[in-house]
Amino acid sequence: MDHGLHVLRSHPQKPMAAVEDCLKACLDCLLACTACADACLSERNGASLSDCIRLDVVCAAACAATIPTLVSSGSAAGRAPLKAQLSACIAACSACEAECRRHANHHRHCAHCADACQICRAACETLLKALV
Repeated sequence: MDHGLHVLRSHPQKPMAAVEDCLKACLDCLLACTACADACLSERNGASLSDCIRLDVVCAAACAATIPTLVSSGSAAGRAPLKAQLSACIAACSACEAECRRHANHHRHCAHCADACQICRAACETLLKALV
């Protein structure tokens, strides 16, 4: 990840700090949600975690879709798609966080995933407010 951040930081149109924070949070949340879904599938009661698994997958996909939009957000033309993508990511993170919190007392991976979703949601909200 360091190389990508170095490229962004050396870009002629340096992104604001909120973009970098959001990018890091989305990457972390993508990893956490993917790993949580896999961990849920490995649990003895995996079938009872189907909603959690589905929301992990949806959230990971939302984060994955947000990352390239963040990287190319330097121009005014890219602002409308970025705002829409951030809103979608916020919704996905909120839903996944709520579901993972339901299981956090029994599954440590869900607790970590919920924390990553919370951080990602907050970073996306901060950036969205900065774009107004």
